[in-house]
Order: sequence, then C-alpha cells, then structure tokens
Amino acid sequence: MANYERFTELKDLIVGLEADADKFYNKGNNAAGTRVRKGLQDVKNLAQAIRLEIQESKNAAAK
Repeated sequence: MANYERFTELKDLIVGLEADADKFYNKGNNAAGTRVRKGLQDVKNLAQAIRLEIQESKNAAAK
C-alpha cells in the first residue's frame, strides 16, 4: 500500500469514529465510548506505521 493511501486510510478511520464519539459525548452511550477507544487505538497504530514508513523513506532518500 502506498504511503498516501495509508494516510487516506487514517483520515477515514477518524471520520468513521465521529458518530460513535457523538453518541458517547452527547448521548451518554458507554458502548459507543468503547468503540471510540478501540478505534483510537487503531488510529494510533496506523499513525505509528505511517511515521515509520516516512522515516524509512527519508533515510533511503538521504543515502
């Protein structure tokens, strides 16, 4: 998967959490809060993977 596609995937993950975040914060739905927490963990992992890819790319270009 190309780097920019992974970035797009990251944005889609965040947008996908919006409805559950609204349910948790505005309607008090605790199950939605659990889904948001899980989704944010996925965001964290994907963001870290993207960071590593970018660093590898920068290091390869510097050589």
